[in-house]
Amino acid sequence: MKSELKVEPIKNGTVIDHITANKSLHVLNVLNLPDKDATVTIAMNVSSKVMGRKDILKIENRELKSEELDQVALIAPNASINIIRGYNLVLKEKIVFPKELISIIDCTNPKCITNTNEPLESRFYLLKKDPVLIRCHYCDRILNEEDINSQF
Repeated sequence: MKSELKVEPIKNGTVIDHITANKSLHVLNVLNLPDKDATVTIAMNVSSKVMGRKDILKIENRELKSEELDQVALIAPNASINIIRGYNLVLKEKIVFPKELISIIDCTNPKCITNTNEPLESRFYLLKKDPVLIRCHYCDRILNEEDINSQF
């Protein structure tokens, strides 16, 4: 069987690999993509020796900021980030799930102080990475992946 490339390489930008299968649209949503400056290529539910099935995103002409990587970590905690410049891979690293998440998602507890008129940023602490569990700093509400994904 002949091996062939299904998606063309990008010249400059970011490739997010090892996204949990069928979660790439959530990642796009949290990153507010596509936008007018970045061309996005999506590969969904592709075969993976490591994961069985996975998604891949190629974002041309955009390198993700650390705050954006924190958002991606919520949805795809096992993803890897590849930075491409001039068609060459210049950086490849596993996404690092932050121990503390500030102003990325909202607490689902309607009585939490962050859901009132108080000028407070949401703040969560990582309890578990896989599956993701986080705890609200203010009300101790624990959010799971379903709670998190419902916000994107």
